[in-house]
Amino acid sequence: MKNFNYPLSHQVYTADQVRELDRLAIASGISGFSLMMRAGQFMFDSIGQSCPNAKSMLIFCGIGNNGGDGYIIARLALDAGMTVQVVQLGRSLTSLQGDALQAQTAYFSQGGTHEGFHWDKKYTAEIVVDALFGTGLSRDVEGEWVQAIGAINACAHSAYIASVDIPSGLNATTGALMGCAVVADETVTFVGRKRGLYTGKARDYVGKLRFSDLAIADSIKTQVKQTSIKKKCYLLDRFIRLPKRKATAHKGTHGHVLLIGGSVGMGGAIRMAAEAALTIGAGLVTVLTHPDHAAWLNLNRPELMVKGIESPRELLPYLERANVIAIGPGLGTDSWGGALFNACLATEHDKIIDADGLNWLSQLSISRDNWVLTPHAGEAGRLLGVTAHAIEMDRYYSATKIQQHYSGYCVLKGAGALVADGEQIAISTLGNAGMATAGMGDILTGVIAGLRAQGLSLQIAARLGVTLHAKAADLAVAEKGERGLLATDLYPYLRILVN
Repeated sequence: MKNFNYPLSHQVYTADQVRELDRLAIASGISGFSLMMRAGQFMFDSIGQSCPNAKSMLIFCGIGNNGGDGYIIARLALDAGMTVQVVQLGRSLTSLQGDALQAQTAYFSQGGTHEGFHWDKKYTAEIVVDALFGTGLSRDVEGEWVQAIGAINACAHSAYIASVDIPSGLNATTGALMGCAVVADETVTFVGRKRGLYTGKARDYVGKLRFSDLAIADSIKTQVKQTSIKKKCYLLDRFIRLPKRKATAHKGTHGHVLLIGGSVGMGGAIRMAAEAALTIGAGLVTVLTHPDHAAWLNLNRPELMVKGIESPRELLPYLERANVIAIGPGLGTDSWGGALFNACLATEHDKIIDADGLNWLSQLSISRDNWVLTPHAGEAGRLLGVTAHAIEMDRYYSATKIQQHYSGYCVLKGAGALVADGEQIAISTLGNAGMATAGMGDILTGVIAGLRAQGLSLQIAARLGVTLHAKAADLAVAEKGERGLLATDLYPYLRILVN
């Protein structure tokens, strides 16, 4: 199956790119105020869909164009007969300029009023709109802005909170928390999809996400320059239908996965990965594991071929039959695991490397084009020699640096998983908090390995594997809830999805 690229409608932008897109749209003949009017109308309509019976609205406005969007929304709310209160932040109540000032003036012409922010006031409304900061925020929030964000969040127990373009306090490019941020029930974003809305900590603040490009033509979007990290970013929401199997197919037709791992006391990890490879459709799955538990590893899954091995010398006959190797789950950091890892590196097989395999790799300086690395933030930190916190501060940069250093493909796990290759980063929009449980990463390793064994390219196996894995978790949670989700609960949903 050939690799594929995503359409322009799926592209995700940095803050600088969005500002450039906005500038290009205005240069093409669309006025800035017209774009602001479109944004305000789209957001007002979106809020109306979420809260159709609300009668009161409170809007917190900043001093930039986000504040202007807030005034457009306020005027529309007045026209709809709602009770409207506008709180203007900034050194003076007359600090707006340009299009934002025009929006404010239009609101005043309809009889609207505003007031300054009072830190000790208790604010209430059915709907609270956050129009404080847009994409330009580049340093930590300070002063009364912190207090205003606190006042907005304090309304959460009784109000529906909606953020204009991005929850104030988030970095629009990285999603990093700039000190504090609004926790929105809904974020309505415009012009271009911002990278910072889709991954990492941002997922705790964005809420329901809606988007409008404000009818900006595709011909304008194609003019936006690429960023310094030279990777386009796209939303990973495309499912790929696998080829129909022939009636004459047999187990050898659909690939042989070799999984290596499961040191003493960690047999469950490699077992989960192996069963995931079977479930996703691999024809044959062999597990090489520690002799201490090899005899019972396939006790209630006899379809798995399991062999206990003591040393790398025993690998050779199994390597000859395998199409792809998955190494790392439960591998351990003792001499047994290290010897097996080093032996695998000497082979030409395509590889999926996870868990302790990544820890062993972090001690080396090598690169390969034919592997997929699947780190979580802690493992990614070890690969780059930084902290997990540093990884989460800019997940796009981190995934890119791992891929550049080690080559191949990097799947940076976590909320909004990223799949980085030499040209693109694909961003998963699926998944849920229930996935924060032991074994989820092992399942993903097996899924990707099983897809590669069936003939998919490593790029597609990584992208589709992430998508199927997260969607299976979403289906499991929809049926029984997030708490108590087990990694092995994904198996039946994976089988349904892959078919």
